[in-house]
Amino acid sequence: MPASPDISPVRIAILGASGYTGAELLRLLVRHPGARIAALTAERQAGKPMAEVFPHLAHLGLPPLVKVEDVRWDGVDFVFCALPHGTTQEIIAALPGHLPVVDLSADFRLTDLDSYAEWYGHAHKAPDLQKQAVYGLTELNRQGIRSARLVANPGCYPTATLLPLLPLLLDGLVEAEDIIVDAKSGVSGAGRDAKQQNLFCEVAEGMHAYGVGRHRHMPEMEQELSLAAGRPVTIAFTPHLIPMNRGEFITTYVRLARGRSADDLRAALAERYRAEPFVKVLPAGVVPHTKHVRGSNELHLSVFADRLPGRAIVLSVLDNLVKGASGQAIQNMNLMLGHGETMGLEGIGLFP
Repeated sequence: MPASPDISPVRIAILGASGYTGAELLRLLVRHPGARIAALTAERQAGKPMAEVFPHLAHLGLPPLVKVEDVRWDGVDFVFCALPHGTTQEIIAALPGHLPVVDLSADFRLTDLDSYAEWYGHAHKAPDLQKQAVYGLTELNRQGIRSARLVANPGCYPTATLLPLLPLLLDGLVEAEDIIVDAKSGVSGAGRDAKQQNLFCEVAEGMHAYGVGRHRHMPEMEQELSLAAGRPVTIAFTPHLIPMNRGEFITTYVRLARGRSADDLRAALAERYRAEPFVKVLPAGVVPHTKHVRGSNELHLSVFADRLPGRAIVLSVLDNLVKGASGQAIQNMNLMLGHGETMGLEGIGLFP
């Protein structure tokens, strides 16, 4: 899509363009009126055309894949980093200091460096840069994102969990000490690398939990929930892999604050997100469905009263590759560059 007359196209580099989130960035950005793809990197696939790596992108006239060290940074205005966790810190630290960056890995999400070392198994390699990073949960941190040079794009599970929960904690509608998160994700959330546990015969016609009791998204969620609650918050969180390509379904069990009801939670969330283009609070009694957000940058949520007195159930769904990753990254880019926040993200979900 050509740029609008009043918008100068921003020259985009995508580091890690051979992965699922890299491909999703490309799918969305090639129809963004203010973006032009200037550089694409991949280590193992360097030297190949995108047509060979992702045939569905063959007709777009994209630049070939190169190694990060071969990018000409004087031809780049903005960087998306879609590299694996643990590989991003030194690369972003070595970039020209004027380049704004959205990092889709977990490398800059945790503000506490000791917590990062505990959960990721090594010391943070760019501690000074970490101090500059802004957590990119768009709807709840616009002011910080607009002025940031480096945005840490949230994980898919945290996005789907925090968007419903944070307003409830901020308003004192639920108890911070009793939060249970039952999470389910499509297989693309595990990345594109060949792994035995992700083979078709391993995941089809079945479902399994993983990271039980210790998953890397736990400290990220607890960090943000603790900030909202004003005190340390520890949650129970169990993720599951389900046999579909993309999509995420989060069931969160909460204990209501004294005198509050599930209707109060629904009303508070409906008011909080009333003017939001991508967060939809469904009417009472309507259950969200992953198929209704597939391919879109939307999150759908609903609230139900539990049979147990004083408890409620919050349901939320998103596409883990869009609102849970690349779509939210573009939403953040739009804020950082002063574009309309929905630019390039107006597509509705694919159904069926």
